[in-house]
Amino acid sequence: MAANGAASHHAVVLILDYGSQYTQLITRRVRELCMFSMLFPGDASLERIKSVSPHVVILSGGPNSVHVEDSPRVPDGFFEYCAERNVPVLGICYGMQMITQLLGGEVKAAAHGGEYGRMPMDIAPASQLFSFLSSSTVNVWMSHGDEAVKLPTGFTAVAKSHQGAIVAIEDTVRNVYGFQFHPEVMHTEHGMEMIKHFLIGIAHVPADWNMGQVLEEQLQKIALLVGPTEHAICALSGGVDSTVAATLVHKVLGDRLHCVFVDNGLLRLNEQQRVMDTFNNHLHLPVTCVDHTKPMLDRLTGVSDPEAKRKAIGAEFIEVFKNYATELEKTLGVKPMYLVQGTLYPDVIESCPPPGSGQKHSHMIKSHHNVGGLPKDLQFTLIEPFRDLFKDEVRAVGRLLGVPEQFIKRHPFPGPGLAVRVLGDVTEEGKLDTLREVDEIFVNCIREYGLYDEIWQAFAVFLPIKAVGVQGDQRTHSHVVALRAVNSADGMTADWYNFTPAFLRDVSTRICNKVRTVNRVVYDITSKPPGTIEWE
Repeated sequence: MAANGAASHHAVVLILDYGSQYTQLITRRVRELCMFSMLFPGDASLERIKSVSPHVVILSGGPNSVHVEDSPRVPDGFFEYCAERNVPVLGICYGMQMITQLLGGEVKAAAHGGEYGRMPMDIAPASQLFSFLSSSTVNVWMSHGDEAVKLPTGFTAVAKSHQGAIVAIEDTVRNVYGFQFHPEVMHTEHGMEMIKHFLIGIAHVPADWNMGQVLEEQLQKIALLVGPTEHAICALSGGVDSTVAATLVHKVLGDRLHCVFVDNGLLRLNEQQRVMDTFNNHLHLPVTCVDHTKPMLDRLTGVSDPEAKRKAIGAEFIEVFKNYATELEKTLGVKPMYLVQGTLYPDVIESCPPPGSGQKHSHMIKSHHNVGGLPKDLQFTLIEPFRDLFKDEVRAVGRLLGVPEQFIKRHPFPGPGLAVRVLGDVTEEGKLDTLREVDEIFVNCIREYGLYDEIWQAFAVFLPIKAVGVQGDQRTHSHVVALRAVNSADGMTADWYNFTPAFLRDVSTRICNKVRTVNRVVYDITSKPPGTIEWE
């Protein structure tokens, strides 16, 4: 059980994900309009869709072809349910093709080879989708190899590309619409206005989602969930999410909240001292530091698989909290049965149901230690006030709660710590110490150059390889480290930060001069997708 979920208090814009690289962007665009959006896998059951009573449903793009056997599609009864409840449906790219195919039209491979990139489209004189536009020609972002060649009964083509492909459709009676292009990307002219017009002008979604309301709702939920004599433990990592969560819950529970910061041996250089100083002197939260270094590193000995690491770390964290709850019971006479975590919406999305869940078109990116890494016998009721939020939204809540700005702007740090930045077995001699030194030099250099607030996240990675080098006129065979810095709005997509050559030269020289176990530094220039932000 968890204290989370905002769907019951807000009109829900439900997005069904069919694998597009832009799906997360749709979710973000909706929230930018002060509307609550939820993201479900494309093969979610009709029962799950009904459970959130969506005000509108958006079907995302994706890499599949609807005319191929076993391609993903909405569940049986979906369109009937939406018609009965008068729930508008918008299909984007693959979503539009699926609407066409399932409702009696026809989709084929494009005779001209498809359309990709920025292209002009011509808009029909009268349409619901584009009634707000004065221009009859708009440049939009295309990315499709299939196209609708026959529309279902009742549908009208309201826009065509210059190559003649149908790129926008509508059936105003059934309240079903489609874009063959991607309005959510910045390359589409008036794209945000198109989404806004559909949601407000056609679907009549109320703009009732803002962080002030979210804060008040979560305070009320926690007050209702936790009894007047009950206590809770908060898992503090030192990051923004858990700290803001602790501050929020502390407003309700006061001294019935017991914050625990676990030194698991996987922290950055001097991290324990910095975090405890911040909590005690700036946030004034009651925090107990538990040294769990030896048990954690013992548990990780010989473990190289990233998923196995995350699950082991999650299990060890829970053991700490269970033991701490037992100790509190001895001293207070009350055993805390609630566990507060700073879980975010991206954690939930990336830790989606594994194989065997029946969601064959959904893919688990990685099990976050606080979601997929939790044991089945948890023995706590979870309080996760930010389970529906993205990172930037949590920062907004933190500002409302008065969390210091220097802490709000702190770069994200993964819950599993340096375990996911040491590739392979983290316990081999010297790996963690080397990484700590390198990371400290890298981040300090970023601060010296005045770049810290320009970058969303920056860190070093210890690679499981050695390279030949020359240091002090002698041959060396030493470790290789990678540096990673990205910009992102919410962690779901990211692009690498374009440092100047002078900065990269400086930081590489500092690392190789000061960390004698390293003789080679590389810089990661991979975006997300195709990579993830962390290497594991």
